Amino acid sequence: MYQLSEVLDLLKILIREPSVVGAEHSFFRVLQRELEERGAHVTWYEGLLVAQGSDPYSTMFSAHIDRHGLICTGPDEFQYAAFVAGNRSDLLGNSVSEQLISKIVDRFDATPVMAYEPWSGAYRGSGKIASSYVCERRNNLIFTLEGMQHLVAGTPVAFADKLKITDNSVSGQLDNVLTAAYLVHLFSLGFQGTAFFTAQEEAGKSWRYLLEWFRRFGSSTNRLVVVDTSPYSDRGEADRQQLVLRHKDANADFDPQLTNTLADLCQASGLSYSYKDEYIEQKNALLTPGQQPQSLGSTEMGRIIAASKGVVTGTTLQIPTTGYHTMEETASLKSCEAFLTLLKRLAGV
Repeated sequence: MYQLSEVLDLLKILIREPSVVGAEHSFFRVLQRELEERGAHVTWYEGLLVAQGSDPYSTMFSAHIDRHGLICTGPDEFQYAAFVAGNRSDLLGNSVSEQLISKIVDRFDATPVMAYEPWSGAYRGSGKIASSYVCERRNNLIFTLEGMQHLVAGTPVAFADKLKITDNSVSGQLDNVLTAAYLVHLFSLGFQGTAFFTAQEEAGKSWRYLLEWFRRFGSSTNRLVVVDTSPYSDRGEADRQQLVLRHKDANADFDPQLTNTLADLCQASGLSYSYKDEYIEQKNALLTPGQQPQSLGSTEMGRIIAASKGVVTGTTLQIPTTGYHTMEETASLKSCEAFLTLLKRLAGV
């Protein structure tokens, strides 16, 4: 529990730093400081921060660091940043976030927000969301903000957030600063492998930056574990397992050997787990005619496996949460402890 407290202390710091999709540079600066303080060698690339120890190819993890927010697109006009950053070009309708847009449109009213300068992170003012709606002509969420009339186009606006911890859970805008905090903490424990921190995952672009690195510096066998959160509809569904694995997503089949290794480590550690793809397929099998099936989800891992044509393979390890893509996304402390246990075993620390 002591080491989990250290992760949560770090998470309290990171979650207050804005990292809106497409405007993550200032967050990379914060990450660089935290990583270098823990002994990591840090290198920047376009859309990617790479932290390495003395044996970089031993174990490789990846976490995306962008979070949902808004972007000013004109005078007193604000849109959902992920769809602006993605130019809709990579958004094929198979990601959970796209399917959630119509469901979450009313969840942001009265949410406090803060504007910042994307390169330095300099504060540019605060306000709150007055209203939001889906514009069918622009196929995006449009927001009306109070107190932000002075902003110019291109200014990112983050949801102002701080971590909330109870006796059994942690909540906030967790996706995906939560698992990023774990990867930073690994270097405190002596991790000597590689941790990738990617930008613009919510816009469907992060895999491009990651694949570019592997094409330049990768070995003949590039095996990666992508860490993230995984959404469930309620606490009962989420608490049926401590950790979430996958055989595949909407884009590709994952590395079966590495997936089995994670499952074996869960069993050896006494940790409960399930496979998200099996869960979704079971749910879809129960649908009545006319009901829309749920997507298997579009993950960074699946995208890079499909695009690399065998150059990169791997699997995912996820923490089950509720309230996905909101300010109240919640993970149980039991899952957080289990995630740290498994991550340490994978990392060899």
